[in-house]
Amino acid sequence: MITLIDLMRHGEPVGGRRYRGQVDDPLSEKGWAQMRAAVGEAAPWHHVVSSPLLRCREFAETLAARHALPLRLDERLKEVGFGVWEGKSAAEIEAESPGTLMRFKADPVNARPAGAEPLADFHARVAAALDALLAQHAGQHVLLVGHAGVMRMALAWALHIPLEHAYRIEVATASFTRLRFESGRASLIFHGRTRIEP
Repeated sequence: MITLIDLMRHGEPVGGRRYRGQVDDPLSEKGWAQMRAAVGEAAPWHHVVSSPLLRCREFAETLAARHALPLRLDERLKEVGFGVWEGKSAAEIEAESPGTLMRFKADPVNARPAGAEPLADFHARVAAALDALLAQHAGQHVLLVGHAGVMRMALAWALHIPLEHAYRIEVATASFTRLRFESGRASLIFHGRTRIEP
């Protein structure tokens, strides 16, 4: 039995690029256009699961309604909490503390911003959501609408990538990653695709 999970990152939110974390900004018009273009007329899925944050949820609701697909929101699929970085741009963070972003990218486990969710805790909640998804939708093709961090944790979970290496994975806006599960084994089918096939 084969189960497919397509992970889709949200488009650009209002306010552009920043360490948004759990700040609940909606998609910008550009973000909506990015996601619509990435999906096109495709709807190969049996079920849609989404982060409850607006930049994921609103598109997931629209897509699910358009194609009469069941939709479930899962709190465990929220982006990582970035603590004092929440809502700040890279330039703002660097201005306050030069070199801090380089340290974070080199050691995302230990060089976290003050008040941030521990990376192991983030990984554990995403893994729990994905374990439940696999159990509930065995043999189906599921779309998960989420965040760059969630997609990194999903890849770390599925492919046993060490957490300290997870932020080496680039996740483009409104891009797709596909994981295939068969006999308890995960395979990465593609990553970073900007358009899904019907």
